[in-house]
Amino acid sequence: MKTKSLILAAGVLGFLLLEAPPVRGQSFLIRSDVTVAAGETQKNIFTIGGNVVVEGKVRQSVVAIGGTITVSGEVGDAVVGIGSRIIVKSSAIINGDVVALGGTLEKEPGCTIRGDTVYFQSAEIGDKIFGQGLFKGIFSLSLLPIILLIKIIGIFIWLVLAIIGAALFPKPIAFAAGEMRRSFWPVFGIGILSLIIFTGLVIFAAILSIILIGIPVLLALVAAGFIIKVFGRLAVFYFFGDSLLRAFGSKRISAMGAVLMGLLVISLISFLPFVGFLVLLILNIAGWGVAVRTKFGTTQNMFQKKQTATPAA
Repeated sequence: MKTKSLILAAGVLGFLLLEAPPVRGQSFLIRSDVTVAAGETQKNIFTIGGNVVVEGKVRQSVVAIGGTITVSGEVGDAVVGIGSRIIVKSSAIINGDVVALGGTLEKEPGCTIRGDTVYFQSAEIGDKIFGQGLFKGIFSLSLLPIILLIKIIGIFIWLVLAIIGAALFPKPIAFAAGEMRRSFWPVFGIGILSLIIFTGLVIFAAILSIILIGIPVLLALVAAGFIIKVFGRLAVFYFFGDSLLRAFGSKRISAMGAVLMGLLVISLISFLPFVGFLVLLILNIAGWGVAVRTKFGTTQNMFQKKQTATPAA
């Protein structure tokens, strides 16, 4: 149940980050209060910085970052708060889990929680990490809430990079994604070769850093690797988002829409145990390959020999 609720929370977060349009019966809000009155029903609630009051019924989940969640009615699945104050009244019925990462959790006697309760205060996390020594403390923690928080932060960072990249370089990203569609396995092979060479250069530069000569080279390699990774990942986002939107019948697809939809799909895949890691590894290699092969979306294939024109007799 813990894994189910955490994955569900991440999925709802993904929809919010992609600025999905409002859907009837659902609330995806920033700095807004949400009240589900007695006799009222909503499907999902997600808010950042707002206060949530559930007196009626939420069919699936309530997720909040900051603010307060007060439940006196029924929630069909999970209640998830990150840095929130969660109050579960005596009349509340929660059919899934209650997950509180930071903030506070108050449960009145008589409330019904049919799933698990996962609760970590900020001070409690710090005490567990540093009170028993760093190494021992880290391994005494339940990793699921920490992994969820790290993944959410990572999704937000990629959201910012995706918006900037799609706004500044829509055509190169689209071109690189098209090359990935046409020649995936050559792109994948170039990605493996590029990563091997890059890793070797980084190790060599790190060794040279002992005598200071390699420090500028190492910094340049780190910067180059970051740029290649970002561009390649945006091309992968575009590839997945464009394919999914076309499958749903969209005819006019913008670079921003394709990249953000791809970010949603890959973010959700990343929460799958082992499979998510394997998929991300493959896509990371493909991203490196398409960035190198197309010179960041500026040419068809930088390894292809140019044909010289034969002079007329």
